[in-house]
Amino acid sequence: MTPSVLLADDEPLVRTGLRALLEQQGLPVVGEAADGGEVLDAVRRTRPDVVLMDVRMPGVDGIEATRRVLAALADPPKILVVTTFDNDDYVHEALLAGASGFLLKRARKEEIAHAVRTVATGESLLFPEAIRRLVSGRAAGGKHARAAKTLTRREAEVLRLIATGLSNQDIAAALVISLETVKTHVGNIFGKLGAANRSQAVVIAYESGVVRPGHLAGQ
Repeated sequence: MTPSVLLADDEPLVRTGLRALLEQQGLPVVGEAADGGEVLDAVRRTRPDVVLMDVRMPGVDGIEATRRVLAALADPPKILVVTTFDNDDYVHEALLAGASGFLLKRARKEEIAHAVRTVATGESLLFPEAIRRLVSGRAAGGKHARAAKTLTRREAEVLRLIATGLSNQDIAAALVISLETVKTHVGNIFGKLGAANRSQAVVIAYESGVVRPGHLAGQ
């Protein structure tokens, strides 16, 4: 299936450029929004698979727009936030709000197309090293620590493998278990952590100390 895309950015030239780039890569753009406040209505109207969401917009920013979409819809699209800097606190907040990943505005067209297709399937973590860098300076513990302690040893192991960027199929091969068992573990992890997707689960894992940036960096 080819994922469809909604563009949310306050700059018309950016939307025009992204539309041309995505359509050149065979990804249909079904709608646009010029402000975060327009995104939910646009999503309801066009039913995209993925929203490319500028994280910084006047009025309603990409973080709040992400929260609104995920809270309002039973089957929301995947949200890919777009930013200028990969260490942006806005990106961190967007991932915690439920965005499936983030993308730099300077990314090449092939990277943008790959990012859209990756988050559309939800089977792999997008740019795991970038997420690790994003959270590496933050102290472990905090409000997610209690939920993280409810993970079984196997669930914590699966979560660490998710954080390295492995897909469900890769995890099944690494642990010599069935794909269905991996999917069950992933579902349990999401439920216990209150995570909507892999990116949010991994950010929570880093912040709770289940996954440590220094340890993964050495793998």
